Amino acid sequence: MFNSLLLFDFAEFWKTIGPSVVEAGKSLGLALVVLFIGLSIAGRITKGFGKVMESRDMDASLRPFLKSLVGTILKVLVLLAAASTLGMEVTSFVAILSAAAFAVGMALQGSLANFAGGVLILVFKPFKVGDLVSAQGFTGNVKEIQVFNTLLVTLDNQIIILPNGAVSNGAIQNLTMAGTRGVDLTFGISYNADIDKARTIIQQVANACPQITEPEKTTIFVGELADSAVNFAVRPWTKPEHWWDVYFYMHEHVKKEFDKAGVEMPFPQMDVHVHKNA
Repeated sequence: MFNSLLLFDFAEFWKTIGPSVVEAGKSLGLALVVLFIGLSIAGRITKGFGKVMESRDMDASLRPFLKSLVGTILKVLVLLAAASTLGMEVTSFVAILSAAAFAVGMALQGSLANFAGGVLILVFKPFKVGDLVSAQGFTGNVKEIQVFNTLLVTLDNQIIILPNGAVSNGAIQNLTMAGTRGVDLTFGISYNADIDKARTIIQQVANACPQITEPEKTTIFVGELADSAVNFAVRPWTKPEHWWDVYFYMHEHVKKEFDKAGVEMPFPQMDVHVHKNA
């Protein structure tokens, strides 16, 4: 009789809540289907959007930023659709999301500043992907401008991740924007050497360097009459990516040509005088 009573009570209980449980299960299952399919479609749309931007030759600096932004918006829309399937009021859900976003925003003020910095970089374009820049104490080529960070590849192939907020608010030295860059060099000759002969040799070396653009515009002046040398201030011009090539080429070949021509380059010397006591 006890078992019959339990069976009767459970049957009555299920009869009361059963339809609600079944309906809730259906809604939950449908919401999961919407979530799974929606996220899959959102991923494909985001990927397709990236390919469209690439095929239309859109600025490489904008592509990762816009792709990430579109992906985030689509995912939020999928979540709203899934919540609506569960019977939640979308307006209430949006209010909850807004409150949560405000709370998270207060906790992540630095990240929001980096996001704003990324927008400023993309709008005002102080640099673009591929430019050689110096920022926050680091120098390298811009590999990618992301939502929160900018990636630099240094000349020795290190990846530097800089927060966009700091980059946009700090000094940025763009070494590519002007198209060419001067290579400041100093060559010293002894006071006994012929200045005009040395100047001619330096100009000939500049003319022979393949990375120097318009070698005839190379500036060669006597910049200083130092204690033991006459120092030439030399500035050839080259593309930013060839700066170090020109720097090393000029130092090596000027020394070789000076040696061939007998132009003496001073070096530190010390004269020692020995006095004998009478």
